[in-house]
Amino acid sequence: MLDAELLASIAQQMMSSNTVDVNGKPVPVRRTSRHRLRTVAFSLDEREYLAVEQNAGKPSRWAQLAREGHQVVQLGTNRFVAVVVARFSCMKFLGVLWGL
Repeated sequence: MLDAELLASIAQQMMSSNTVDVNGKPVPVRRTSRHRLRTVAFSLDEREYLAVEQNAGKPSRWAQLAREGHQVVQLGTNRFVAVVVARFSCMKFLGVLWGL
């Protein structure tokens, strides 16, 4: 099972720097071409994951949180895995919400 603290750390690093440290390995933060959203592709436990910054312009509850100033990062493999929601500016971690 994935570690919530590790996912929160990856999300926080992704939103605040150009590289993310995943178990001692530096991984570059990239931007999507259209909306310039931050993304990070990384491996854990021999599985590939993708972390994507939430597009605040979308009509979803996650986008609403992003519009309110939260940092929202969605994580997945070929399907949704978790969402990290935090106010990184004040270093308050609000939680990781797991997919079904």
